[in-house]
Amino acid sequence: MNTRTDRRIRIGAGIIAALLALGFLLGGILVLLVATDQAPDVVALLGDPYVRSILGFTLTQAGLSTLFSVILAIPLALALHRARFPGKRPILRLFLLPQALPVLVGALAVITIWGRNGIVSDALAFLGLPRLEVYGLSGILIAHVFFNMPLAARLFVAALDRIPAERWKLSGQLALPPLTVLATVEWPALRTALPGAAALVFMLCVTSFTIVLVLGGGPAATTLEVAVYQALRYDFDPGRAIGLSAIQIVLTALVLLSTFLLGRDPAGGFGTGAAARRFDAQSPVRAGFDGLVVLCGTLFVASPFAAILVSGLAADLYRLAGDAAVLEAALTSLCVAGAAASLSVVLSALVLMAIEALRFGDRKGPVRRSLRIGLETATSLVLVVSPVIVGAGWFLLLRNVTDVLAAAPYVVVATNAVMAMPFIVRIVGPALSEASDETGRLAESLGLAGLARLAFVDWPAMRRPLALAFAFALALSFGDLGAIALFGSNDFVTLPYLLLQRMGSYRSADAAGLALILALITIVLMGFVERGFAGRREAGT
Repeated sequence: MNTRTDRRIRIGAGIIAALLALGFLLGGILVLLVATDQAPDVVALLGDPYVRSILGFTLTQAGLSTLFSVILAIPLALALHRARFPGKRPILRLFLLPQALPVLVGALAVITIWGRNGIVSDALAFLGLPRLEVYGLSGILIAHVFFNMPLAARLFVAALDRIPAERWKLSGQLALPPLTVLATVEWPALRTALPGAAALVFMLCVTSFTIVLVLGGGPAATTLEVAVYQALRYDFDPGRAIGLSAIQIVLTALVLLSTFLLGRDPAGGFGTGAAARRFDAQSPVRAGFDGLVVLCGTLFVASPFAAILVSGLAADLYRLAGDAAVLEAALTSLCVAGAAASLSVVLSALVLMAIEALRFGDRKGPVRRSLRIGLETATSLVLVVSPVIVGAGWFLLLRNVTDVLAAAPYVVVATNAVMAMPFIVRIVGPALSEASDETGRLAESLGLAGLARLAFVDWPAMRRPLALAFAFALALSFGDLGAIALFGSNDFVTLPYLLLQRMGSYRSADAAGLALILALITIVLMGFVERGFAGRREAGT
């Protein structure tokens, strides 16, 4: 096989993978339209005062969540990048966990810390101040900042890591003061990542489901995503659900389009936390301020994990661990997560290798450029589609073909796999792109193709980030509640769904214990899988 044939195979496989993902998403919506024969009346929905209030609250909470997450992430990212202490890498690892933590568990932890009977409220009451009210907009904002501020901080740290070493050397040789370094070196890098990070956080907050479902506190704090779920689960009004979803898709697509027009990747790159070598002068005052910022940020992110641990240990963990329902739900979650993560990694890797093949094609023209942009866009468009709508469409189709209960796990696996793709692409993509820039031309000149190129060029570059990506996708799927909330039943129960059931029956002690079990399994899975893929030596660095 020559390099040209290899490149064509990669491009074709990537296009097929992207079409499968988009076909699953768009096909679910189309199936729902055809199966129910109910076209959405978007104009009528926009004329409904209640829908307008939902739209207004969706925009308000997403805008404020994005603003607070980004504003807090910028000084935290700067402080982390400047910091020179051994614990920097574990902190960056900690900042990855909120996105992988089951959202339901995170919401319970936020209630434990910030709720009316939480730790912060107790401290305020001790000082004679009023207690906090976590249900409603305030609780949603706190939870969104907890989940998205560390994500934005990692994106900004990755942007700072991409600053050429020559700039740091020059700033050190010129002995530039800290403010000058910020203005001439750090801020330009942050500014390039700012639109993409803000757009990603905004889209995640617009499509937020579990947080709003748990912390919304009533109709006044309902988002479009929750309204879609209510229209399908309780009213079974597919026309209204699709109409609300269409409004949400247009809304998030406009944000995505504006990001592309700005010339920025809407999801950026996560990076793996590699230490960057800086040569700028140290300042004791700045070092002290940076240390305080890192400490506050770490405490904010770590406190919910501590709350999960404390409240979970107070439950009867021994009884829960031996409960047949818990064991069966855990096994179901592991099977679903493993299948979804494997499928997602395969599809994402095919798309990424196609993108790199298009970048280094021997005939770079408008068609190849359009294909590359199309593949890059396809992995981001996943973020604008409601998984509830997608799952409902395929569920209705499979109901006419096979046993509906037997089809539910396949729908959940496929939905979780596609929804994890944007994150996998953003974890693995930068490493593969860097490897292609460094060795791509040499590999083509040597005639490396097929399995030889994969073994000597692609796999060494992807191995470590792919381990992180697989672990991340596994954790996302293991703790997902979006798809299972619609299709869960007595015969198909995952741990998050069982936790939701125990919360609904006011068994708070069991819920706390299950939250701890769910969080521990998630963290262990991430560490075990990443170490197994990346190797003991690499995972421990």
